[in-house]
Amino acid sequence: MTTFETIALDTPGDGICRITLNRPEKRNAISTAMRTELLIALETNDRNPDVRVTIIRGGGACFSSGYDLAGDLMVSPPFHTAPGDGEWARQVTDNWFRFWDLAKPVIAQVHGYAIAGATELVQACDLVYVADDARISYPIVRVASPPDCQYHEPLLGMRRAMEIMLTGGEMLGPEAAQIGWANRSFPADHLDEEVLDVAAQIAAVATDLAQINKRMVHRQAEIMGVRAAIRAGSEFQALAGHQASVEAFKQDPLGSMKRHNAADAERREAREKRRSSK
Repeated sequence: MTTFETIALDTPGDGICRITLNRPEKRNAISTAMRTELLIALETNDRNPDVRVTIIRGGGACFSSGYDLAGDLMVSPPFHTAPGDGEWARQVTDNWFRFWDLAKPVIAQVHGYAIAGATELVQACDLVYVADDARISYPIVRVASPPDCQYHEPLLGMRRAMEIMLTGGEMLGPEAAQIGWANRSFPADHLDEEVLDVAAQIAAVATDLAQINKRMVHRQAEIMGVRAAIRAGSEFQALAGHQASVEAFKQDPLGSMKRHNAADAERREAREKRRSSK
């Protein structure tokens, strides 16, 4: 049996495998090791007749804070990517496409918050369920680059994608469900049981049929250009790295993000006060 360092596996029901992102001290930041272990676990489940559906959730206070920027994310990646400008964006885009190419369904269960790259992992899953109080955002678009895997326009539509790209704003669980980022939103204390209920419904379907149903939806989305549109964004992510403002950001990324986060908190507080007074 494979021993993992960044994820933990359990079996909460017949035919259900649950993967917990297990770096709570790092807010479940997605390292190269975690991406590799997720792929190993999911591909193993795909070959295991006792598993019919997988849930991915975060351990501790949140789903994930995004990619682990403390290390080089292209050291020992899980597979080869053509080098050069855009290598990282191409790597993670192909990484998340591999979730779509699995035979068996994958469910994302989001609580606390999912930030930046964590939202890419979530959107790689076939179904998404979130807590009502979950906070979802992609703030890095304001200071460094567009997303690494640019799912927003193909999956959410032009208007919503444009708002996210230009503001980096945050949304809560109910809004995420309303715009199609998630399937449904549940009270946080009911999220576990609700997701398990959905997983049990899927696990009751024979795998040979379920995989055809899943593949059909993804194939239709591919014909509509979803994958091509996401992949087309890779070069824009690379281009952003050459802009003067981004070069300045790289000189003090932590300080810059702290300043932006503080300003965000002030704006959020003022917005909530304004809305509550109406």
